[in-house]
Formats: sequence, C-alpha cells, structure tokens
Amino acid sequence: MSNAILEWGSRTYVMGILNITPDSFSGDGLMNTPDLVNATVDKAVGFEEDGADIIDIGGESTRPGSNAVDEKDEIERILPVIREVKKNTRCIISVDTYKAGVAMAALDAGADWVNDVWAMQRDEKMAPLVVKRNCPVVLMHNRTRTDEFKFDTRLGGMYSGADFKDVVQDVRSDLHVITEFGLDQGIKPENIILDPGIGFGKSVAQNMTLINHLDVIRSLGYPVLLGVSRKSFIGFSQDLPPSERLEGSLAAAVVGIVRGADIIRAHDVKETVRAARLADAVVRGN
Repeated sequence: MSNAILEWGSRTYVMGILNITPDSFSGDGLMNTPDLVNATVDKAVGFEEDGADIIDIGGESTRPGSNAVDEKDEIERILPVIREVKKNTRCIISVDTYKAGVAMAALDAGADWVNDVWAMQRDEKMAPLVVKRNCPVVLMHNRTRTDEFKFDTRLGGMYSGADFKDVVQDVRSDLHVITEFGLDQGIKPENIILDPGIGFGKSVAQNMTLINHLDVIRSLGYPVLLGVSRKSFIGFSQDLPPSERLEGSLAAAVVGIVRGADIIRAHDVKETVRAARLADAVVRGN
C-alpha cells in the first residue's frame, strides 16, 4: 500500500492512530505498555486487517496542557515503531510531528508522509525537507493558544475558540495562504493534503460548523483529512468521557464524508471503516 497512488474521490481512506505517548487525551497512549514495540506492531497489524489504509505514528501528545517533548526523545519513541510497522504492514505510514528533525528521522526509518499539526509554521526547516523528500504532507489549520484551555476531570481538556469572523471562510482563507506558501517553497500540489484542525483553537460550535461545511475546505482543490475521533467537542456536547465517544466520532465522520472528506483519522479503525464503506455506498455509489 505504501507505494500505491491513492485515487482521491473514489472512496474514503481511513488513517489509524498510534500514539507513542504516556498522556494521549483519548486514553490510548502506548508508552506505558509492556513490550512497547511488539504491542504497537500488533495494533498496527490489527488496523490493517480492519481496513486501515494509513497508520499515523506520533510521539508527542497535542492534548490541552500536555508537555512538550524534546526532539531526541520524540525520535527515540517513534523510530523503533516505524521500522517494525514498515516491516509488518503494507499501510502508508504517516509521522505526526511538527519538528523537521523528527520528520527527517522518521522518513529515513520508512515513513511515507508527514502530518504537521502546525502546517510547517513552527519549524522553518519543515518545508525544505518536504520538498527535498518529495513526500506528501498534511497541513493542518491551527490557531491554538496553548495557554487558553479549560479542563474537566471527566471530559478532559478543550482549547478555547479563536476569534473567527466566519469560522468556515477564515479557515479556508488560512489554509489557502498555507498552501500558497507550500507551493512557493516548491512543494508539488499532488503532495498537499489539508486538515481543518477540528479541536485546535475552535469552540464546540465552531468545530461542528466546520464539519458541516467541509465542502468549502474541499473547494480549495486538495484532498481533505478529517480528525474527529474521540475529540472533546463530542464529549463537551454530549457530556461523555473519551471512552464513550465512539458513536459521536462515527456520526461526525459520516457527516464529514458526505461533505467531502477523503481521509478519516480514527482510533477505532474497524468501526470507522464500516461506517465509511456504508457512507461511500450512499454518497459515491460504491
């Protein structure tokens, strides 16, 4: 799968999440798991068997209030996992990082994509790296202020909403600027994937509006990745902890597919694949 050319618009692709962290918001961080590498590979193989097309491997949590991870530590966390997942699956491997040094090490170890939650804006070396490696890059919208979030012991943390005039048009405009920057740097258009950044600097209402108008983001002409799995906007809207957000995650994903999402990023791969296949049958007739 890692060398396959994805046919955007033909069906929805599913990205399974592997968090090599001790503090993932969703409770699925794998750092404290005995025999970490083998356990992670088993999970990745399970994802592939359940229908995942892409596996997203990250070594630093992005949950509100999480601690930053040193580049060296992040590399040490993810490289053994990437190497073994590469050997044992045919899935595309994405590295979830905003640090160019981590991305470079991950690509050297066998990763295929870079998934940057700061859209190459946090590390000036990221865009040149993507150009040099000629690899796909996910550019996520992010107006997060890490010092502004609320925390509930049961529901977890949630960033405060940014000051948008019109959340849909503002996110579209920001992503347009980001893609133009990438193109100016020399990134090929076919290597750009956009992510509206659900949960990052948006309120519950803003997140829901974005999902419902994802077609506006898709109108930029690039494939769109949607990450809604177990996120706090579901918890705060339904008063549910991360462990009880499966139905909300699937509902949000299906709405996203109807509105034009090409990739769904998910913790619960089997259920998401099944929901996506039915949504594709309705929307795309396949």
